[in-house]
Amino acid sequence: MKKHRKLLTFGVVICLAAGLVAGIFYYKQTEEERNLSLIYIPKVVDGSNDFWTSLIQGAEMAAKEYNADIRVWAPEEENDVDGQNRLIKRATEEKPDAILISPSSFTESDQLLKRAKEQGIHIAFIDSYTQEAVQDLTVATDNLEAGQLLGRFAKELVGEDDQIAIVSHVKGVSTAVEREKGFRTGLGSLKENIVDVVYCDSQYDKSYELTKELMKKYPDLKMIAGMNEYSSVGAARAVKAAKAENRIRVVGVDSSQEAVQLMEHGVFQGIVVQKAFKMGYVGVRETIKMLRGEEYKKNINSGCQLVTPDNMYTSEIEKLLFPFNTLKTHGDLTS
Repeated sequence: MKKHRKLLTFGVVICLAAGLVAGIFYYKQTEEERNLSLIYIPKVVDGSNDFWTSLIQGAEMAAKEYNADIRVWAPEEENDVDGQNRLIKRATEEKPDAILISPSSFTESDQLLKRAKEQGIHIAFIDSYTQEAVQDLTVATDNLEAGQLLGRFAKELVGEDDQIAIVSHVKGVSTAVEREKGFRTGLGSLKENIVDVVYCDSQYDKSYELTKELMKKYPDLKMIAGMNEYSSVGAARAVKAAKAENRIRVVGVDSSQEAVQLMEHGVFQGIVVQKAFKMGYVGVRETIKMLRGEEYKKNINSGCQLVTPDNMYTSEIEKLLFPFNTLKTHGDLTS
């Protein structure tokens, strides 16, 4: 009788264990099969800006390939922090599996993102981040590295006493702070030659006007450095309009069809190009891996590269500058 009870108990334990394993397997299989719900909140959706266009295309392609639903919501302007915060509140009410966001402010969205996290929503940062580490993962350019790369290149273009001005994008945002810091580091002793830093609030026209004012204020200005596509292209437009490209060297961060043309016409001497498509693709891919309980990376440097008139026609650089022409081979764009 005792032997029978032991066998019965053993059988019950085996059945419970088998049921537990089957339950875990079923849950995991269900997690893998169901469509995950993602909301991505970039700083802006702007068809005239190749950086955001490319990044969003990468995010949408990864979502499609990894069987997830993604919605992209954005404020009308990159510096609209209040608008982005309203979208964070709205996204939290929707209760997706994850909110992916490119924060427009370093400090103003922390509490809202914390509340979303408290409700069980995972948070992923793409491109920029906030003061508090509320995120589960981050995929971004190493902006200190990007700034240093630009600064070291710029140092070779100017003399020891030449004046330099910086046209940046949004004051206080992590990308602007780190790129400027890196640029100064890259310049080395020439960082003392920086005579002014202005902010265009990520508007082409404002960058254009600010650059005109800089050229008037500093008639001996020899270099202007833009810190994102809006600031770089706006500054380059102003230098070209003033026919000052032989007197003022322009360098910048981010690329676009127009930036490439400005480089071909001798206005841009060099631009540091972010791997925007990769940033969006990998950000979504790693978020999905996390949600499905798979191994994922918490911090990824999506990389950047210096583009100059000397290397802009190589196949590697063309793939970086014109990602839309190589979407069929997007695997290369995510490496």
